Amino acid sequence: MTRILAALGRFAARRPLVAVAAWLVLAALVVASAAVFGRELDDGFAVPGTDSQRATDLLEATGSGASGLTAQVVVTPRGDGTFVAGGPALAAARELRDDLAALPDVIAATDPAAAVSADGSTAIVRLQYPVTAELDAADLHRLTDALDAARAGDPGRALRIEAGGDLFFAFSEPESGLGELAGVAAAGVILLVAFGSLVAMGLPILMALFGLALGVSAMPLIAHVIAVPSWAPMMAAMVGLGVGIDYALLLVTRHREHLAEGMETVESIGLAVATAGRSVVFAGGTVLVAILGLAVAGIPFVTAAGVAISVVVLVMVAAAVTLLPALLALTGPWIDRLRIPGRRRTAPVAGVRAERWATHVTRHPVAYLLGGAALLVALAIPALSLNLGTPDDGTLPESRTERRAYDLVAAGFGPGTNGPLLIAVDISSDPAVVGPLRAGLARDAGIAAVGTPRVDAAAGVATIVATPSTAPQDPATRATVERLRDDVLPAALGDSPATAHVGGQTAVFLDVSGRVGDRLAVFVSAVVGLSFLLLVVVFRSVVVAAKAALLNLLSIGASFGVVVMVFQWGWGGSLIGLESTVPIVSFIPMFMFAVVFGLSMDYEVFLLSRIREHHLEGAGNRTAIVGGLASTARVITAAALIMVAVFAGFIAGGDPTTKMFGLGLATAIALDATVVRMVLVPASMTLLGRANWWLPAWLDRLLPGGGRSASTTIGAPEVGPAEPAPQSP
Repeated sequence: MTRILAALGRFAARRPLVAVAAWLVLAALVVASAAVFGRELDDGFAVPGTDSQRATDLLEATGSGASGLTAQVVVTPRGDGTFVAGGPALAAARELRDDLAALPDVIAATDPAAAVSADGSTAIVRLQYPVTAELDAADLHRLTDALDAARAGDPGRALRIEAGGDLFFAFSEPESGLGELAGVAAAGVILLVAFGSLVAMGLPILMALFGLALGVSAMPLIAHVIAVPSWAPMMAAMVGLGVGIDYALLLVTRHREHLAEGMETVESIGLAVATAGRSVVFAGGTVLVAILGLAVAGIPFVTAAGVAISVVVLVMVAAAVTLLPALLALTGPWIDRLRIPGRRRTAPVAGVRAERWATHVTRHPVAYLLGGAALLVALAIPALSLNLGTPDDGTLPESRTERRAYDLVAAGFGPGTNGPLLIAVDISSDPAVVGPLRAGLARDAGIAAVGTPRVDAAAGVATIVATPSTAPQDPATRATVERLRDDVLPAALGDSPATAHVGGQTAVFLDVSGRVGDRLAVFVSAVVGLSFLLLVVVFRSVVVAAKAALLNLLSIGASFGVVVMVFQWGWGGSLIGLESTVPIVSFIPMFMFAVVFGLSMDYEVFLLSRIREHHLEGAGNRTAIVGGLASTARVITAAALIMVAVFAGFIAGGDPTTKMFGLGLATAIALDATVVRMVLVPASMTLLGRANWWLPAWLDRLLPGGGRSASTTIGAPEVGPAEPAPQSP
């Protein structure tokens, strides 16, 4: 690996224009192909094998569109009017209904008179759309444009108009990326402080932005292979920017160190790619392993998002070891030009401070190990209260029309109206079961109302709309759905050969949460196991790999705990613009674990690579630890600050899901770079001593490059000067 990377780095450095031109041609081909052949990103929430998916499949068989998306247009009269027959408010609502029914892809639009609240203050026009695969964001734009026109026209003078529903959930675009831009700007400032040069600062950002643009542009092409959800580019941007800038930071740092030692430019680049590039490749490998492990979840849209994100990470790794060396070669001696006035060319103080800190920790390893572990465990305890769900429109800011529509419906019709259940019944073998099913649903205490069944005799399917008495995110709603499936529907069906399934958006989200809960332990085990094997190959040590996995699990658990405290318990939620408590988005724990575990391994690889270098050069255990920490503390601190800045930028968005992901990642990286890397790693490695590099001989022979790591096994004599034993607390 080292020889291959060195040759690759030297080739790019000797022929920089060829390397840059190759990347530009590749980017042009990808962008052009995506524009001509790319597919729309898909927001389907299909979860094979679940009851809600069986309901969806049954409803799709009817061709009625009942399994498609819906939009709710909620209207209230202006002034003191009410919706009464012959009144101006109802006439304006029907005029609005007629305009909306004429929109493309709208299958049906209900009469507002059929859904008027008991006090006559609120009416609903429900728009039925086909399945998601037949729609795109243009359908939402046409609806919002029509609503804006209505607000400015005659209906707007008589009615207050708000809207929400499935269509908004599926195709609402993220708010302006000012927070993300602020994160990138903060990353630039950190790089400027770290390097002291505008030129050196610009290269990592340029490479990361180019790689991100290329990776995101490829997603419509990836959609031909797997259905990529529309929110995947946002998550890819979050992860891609972080890893891209970090990988470039590591390489540029090594290159500048070599230049400062008097090395020639091409040789410096080749050596930087051979050493730091090796860390980048294996760090990127751990990220890819972790993210691709999402396939274990058995949820297609989660797997697809993982594939899309992994492509962006792969592009960043490839760009770091090929494009960046070419840019460094083109920059040449100008790498340190345009410096900050008054700033010294070197920053030895940071290394000295890190060395002093590492020396202090290694002299008192037990105290720091216990203290750091206790802190992470305390932060992780709230994660035991993790409540999986999916935030609905009621968790959005009040500035959003979806939130206002949600509140109007809940006040006028009851909270369960925002999350109706669709009972799909296969009546092909027994049409007579519809009546008993409707009666059984009406008797259940968790059901507020049951609509008139819609029977499609030709397709052999009946649809019954049941409105829960509780809100979609209320735990009582989950209990109601489970009771319907386990007791109510089987009792009503009796010995009938007919089958009934509970569907609708609320049921789908509950089933996604259930699937995540069932597979989370398997997923975590798979990712940790694969990452452990990869680290064993990289560092030729079972102990180092096991320690890295354990410490990363601690930091991830702590970040989960912080997310629970903020989003479920509401602690400090107002500080990040959160207006109410929300459940933890069902698929966020898996994504967070995959991304954080991979990124945490980045820092582990960066740090341990330097420690291992010192160890193989003959340094003793403590000397190698102190030297590795001192030489990497500055770059890891800068890298972590960049990651935190990029992830924190996403907290500024209005969507609770984006906030949740951003806060979780920022917290995890901050804990990992401070408590784990600066405290737990040196303390634990000091206590382990020579056992750090233990690798059984039989395993050494099985691994790639086997038989060449004898000097790093526990049986090898300790080299380097004798060191005093670590002090007890």
